[in-house]
Amino acid sequence: MFKTIAIAVAFSLSAMATVKIEKTNFKGWPNSYRITNGEIELIVTTDVGPRVMHYGFVGGRNVFKEFTEMLGKSGETAWQARGGHRIWAAPEDAVKTYALDNGPVHISIKGDMVELTQPVESLTGLEKQITVKLAPHGTAVDVIHQIKNTRQPVRLAAWALTMMAQGGIGIHGFPPRGTHPKDLAPTNPLVMWAFTDLSDKRWQFTKKYMMLHQDPNNHEQPQKLGSFNTHTWGAYLLGSDLFIKHYEADPKRAFTDLGASFETFTNADFLELETLGPVTDLGTGQSLQHVERWTLHKNVHIPEWTDATLDRVLLPLVAK
Repeated sequence: MFKTIAIAVAFSLSAMATVKIEKTNFKGWPNSYRITNGEIELIVTTDVGPRVMHYGFVGGRNVFKEFTEMLGKSGETAWQARGGHRIWAAPEDAVKTYALDNGPVHISIKGDMVELTQPVESLTGLEKQITVKLAPHGTAVDVIHQIKNTRQPVRLAAWALTMMAQGGIGIHGFPPRGTHPKDLAPTNPLVMWAFTDLSDKRWQFTKKYMMLHQDPNNHEQPQKLGSFNTHTWGAYLLGSDLFIKHYEADPKRAFTDLGASFETFTNADFLELETLGPVTDLGTGQSLQHVERWTLHKNVHIPEWTDATLDRVLLPLVAK
């Protein structure tokens, strides 16, 4: 009987878990907001952005990169990396991609959702928005990106970039593997950049997975690769915390960067997990959406980088 009551109470408390949103000063940005359900917390700021600057367990580390010297500042005349998570438009352009996001953004709190909207960029005519929706319990977060075009028709794709803290390992799963001669059709591209060097020791591959190690002491050429997976996901193991981001890619649509729905990049400062949406033609006043789902898991250990171990440790978490 007592066990039944205890279970009922635990279920009741779980069902009652709610999302709390409160204004806070985040490292010099006074107009920031903490979003938490008691287990996980995110921090967004309205002083610049839109950016999600913090994601981690309550009382735990931020798994996102923070450029300490850029925190708490605004109004710069050049684009700032800062850290955290942002939304861009692909393909990359040396000028338009780096449109400034150094000024205030509008915030709208709708129940358990926080919506951050940047003023229309004077350089591009695009209005970028990030909406964060945290589950009432657990670590799941829906991150909804929107890009609206306010000028002449334009062709672009959503590009969601998450900058991870130093010292971890990025992981990407390829689409299901097969055998020859049974499976003759190609399954996915592996996209390279002119600076990609597959002999760089930061890369590691198995049959099913691609790993990229973030090394704060490696100041050689940055590294980057892209791939496509209908069930796109990227993960980052930082100590024993594992961050996972998911995106469902439509294989019937065209994708930029030679067909990539996922890209990963690293230098000495951070590692980036990036998802890309399909190429879309936006008329004046039209917008597109791009949705990622994040989860965070603690006490994750990967003793060896083999398919068998990665299947055993990662796949149950990726499926959540």
